[in-house]
Amino acid sequence: MGAVPAVKAVVFDVFGTLVDWRGSVFAGLSAFGERRGMAADWLALTDAWRGAYKPAMDAVRRGEREFASLDVLHGEALVALGPRFGVAFSEADVVELVGLWHRLAPWPDSVAGILALKRGVVVASLSNGHVALQVNLAKFCGFAWDMIFGSDIFGHFKPDAEVYLGACRFLGLAPGEVMLAAAHNDDLLAARRLGLRTAFVRRPMEYGAPDARAEPAEDWDFVVDSVPGLAGRLLI
Repeated sequence: MGAVPAVKAVVFDVFGTLVDWRGSVFAGLSAFGERRGMAADWLALTDAWRGAYKPAMDAVRRGEREFASLDVLHGEALVALGPRFGVAFSEADVVELVGLWHRLAPWPDSVAGILALKRGVVVASLSNGHVALQVNLAKFCGFAWDMIFGSDIFGHFKPDAEVYLGACRFLGLAPGEVMLAAAHNDDLLAARRLGLRTAFVRRPMEYGAPDARAEPAEDWDFVVDSVPGLAGRLLI
């Protein structure tokens, strides 16, 4: 067996791994409702909105519709969900609320961890969000990326192989020289099958309380509790 190649780049899942989408979107929806005098179960709407994310992307992945950015998919889902929660959103409301996904609060360790890793390897986002969303998130959170990979670069969503291998190709690296860091087992499994290295980052509060999704389901290369923890393991 040959030697395992050194990791030269770490690419990150973003939603849930680096940012608290649930807490941020719930806070934004609640503030919106208070300003407008609209009452709804905003936390349940937050969860339902996120729940619509994968089916919408899967329709693109199956070729049932042309590629559309996450802003478009989020907007369509919000309009469809409104009646279930007793609210009707205007076009302006949808634009405003979709913008919440561009301003998600980072987990407390994310910014420092990326900076620590950046001292030794290339760091990049590898998200289903499009480039504009990723740029806005990076500016809002302070993520010091070397590169931003958005789904619109590839015209595909994870877990399509084109996303993972496309990032490796743009970086000029073999899959074994690239590590995906993510809080989601399915994302890591898709990357591993294509030859990428893997790091599971525990985010027990992503869905509001710890559950099985916050634990590793495979023997990933690294399992860590924080991004600085990954830097400490990798940069030795």
